Amino acid sequence: MDILKSIEHEQLKNQVAELKIGNTVRVHVRIKEGNKERIQVFEGIIIKKQGGGINETFTVRRISYGVGVEKTFLVHSPMIEKIEVVRVGRARRAKLYYLRDRVGKAAKTKEKVGAKIETKMITVKEEVVPGESVEAENAENTEDIVVAEEVEENVTPVEEKKEEVKAEVKEEVKEETAKEETKKEDDKKED
Repeated sequence: MDILKSIEHEQLKNQVAELKIGNTVRVHVRIKEGNKERIQVFEGIIIKKQGGGINETFTVRRISYGVGVEKTFLVHSPMIEKIEVVRVGRARRAKLYYLRDRVGKAAKTKEKVGAKIETKMITVKEEVVPGESVEAENAENTEDIVVAEEVEENVTPVEEKKEEVKAEVKEEVKEETAKEETKKEDDKKED
């Protein structure tokens, strides 16, 4: 796997809420004020989703004291505590920008009649349980079965992992520069 993709994959959340355009949601966001941390709730309609992977975002719009307020959140942000679905809306478009021009009750989406209000969680990446075998999606032979390695009881903190990844990247850069230098020297010798 590519180095950047592997680093991004580590940052992804294991499970994220299923977000649909037109739903009214309550986003619980961690806010730091000085050395204190609190949770602030932002409730509104999801008007758009965009991006993918670690860069996936969604925009929530609400009317606050007669003024439209839109906030864009990263789906995999550690600052988002949780996302609750309050109302299931019916939208026939991918982007609900037309709600910006509307005022009052017209600025809402129609509610789906008889829809269950539940927050479904989508599994983005699965945690591998040590000792169990996990079969690859495209596995045709028994050789393609991957066995999870034993995980140590003392899990290294995130900071130590970051340092390990940085050290690996530095080693790879040194190797590449050494190869380039030897290549340049060989080219000079040939001339």
